[in-house]
Amino acid sequence: MFGSKARELEEIKKEIDINLQNNYKSVAHEKRKLLGLRAEELYQAGKIQEKEYKRYIRIFDEYTEMMKDYHH
Repeated sequence: MFGSKARELEEIKKEIDINLQNNYKSVAHEKRKLLGLRAEELYQAGKIQEKEYKRYIRIFDEYTEMMKDYHH
């Protein structure tokens, strides 16, 4: 149960990385927001464990810091 939801978050992370590599900053921002939102939703619904939640929120925070000067 938990694995499939963590895979969903990992796919979002991969999409962020691809968009950053291709310099699609606005899409990367959208996916970053989605990562944080989905991690929160899945955790609140009991579909991912706290360990996974904290991992993806840390990743979200890292992307947020990295992208803070990216403008559309």
